Amino acid sequence: MSAAPPLRDVAALQSALAAREAELAAARAELEDFFRVASHDLRAPLRHLKAFGGLLRERLQDLGGDAEALEFLATMDQSTALMGRMVDGLLMLSRIGRAPLTVLPLDLAALAAEVRDDLHAEAAGRSVEWQIAPDLPACHGDPALVRQLLQHLLGNALKFTRRQPVARIAVGGQYVAGGAVEFFMRDNGVGFNPAAAGRLFGVFERLHGAAEFEGLGVGLAAVRRIAERHGGSARAEAAPDAGCTVYVRLGVPA
Repeated sequence: MSAAPPLRDVAALQSALAAREAELAAARAELEDFFRVASHDLRAPLRHLKAFGGLLRERLQDLGGDAEALEFLATMDQSTALMGRMVDGLLMLSRIGRAPLTVLPLDLAALAAEVRDDLHAEAAGRSVEWQIAPDLPACHGDPALVRQLLQHLLGNALKFTRRQPVARIAVGGQYVAGGAVEFFMRDNGVGFNPAAAGRLFGVFERLHGAAEFEGLGVGLAAVRRIAERHGGSARAEAAPDAGCTVYVRLGVPA
């Protein structure tokens, strides 16, 4: 049996880890500041583009219209609207990182059922089998943020099972080491190439074209940020045309 490392080595390692954690916290704070400032600063030029684009369209129409120029303006309007939604996405991520946490006991099964009911309109006319385990483990967290996390997860599952004759969406979970809770959302949707799993939780990352499925690619980025605010993490497993499973671990909220 190998001897335990000297106490001075342990202390040095703990000091290095603490310094690393401080660096990561500073980097996260800097990124949140960037999101917030960039989002607010982008608002004014977007408003100008929309306003002056409308004025230019009116002037062209008064002059008899130029079909090609009007088509260019329509493309500009679409891009401006897309940029506006992207700014909204950045602001949403910024709020997740900066919002104070209200930590309360949570009933994950009840929250998931509420979110499922909220998605009734999106599921209208489809055959959807929901399987929410009634014995999901209890945990502590911010009710609004965890509800938002579930909205992103279940909304994505509903979207990416759209092509299935019968969509199957399941939510389950268990306690894991250290007193944390890990729950999963599993669907039988389009899935994705597992080699791209590392990109899945990035901001504005999309593994499917906009023509196939709507969205900006911020939902899972929000899921990971909310999990991290709760001392946890998020990961996903999938295969093309074989569905997707997203695992979320909630530890001790920070």
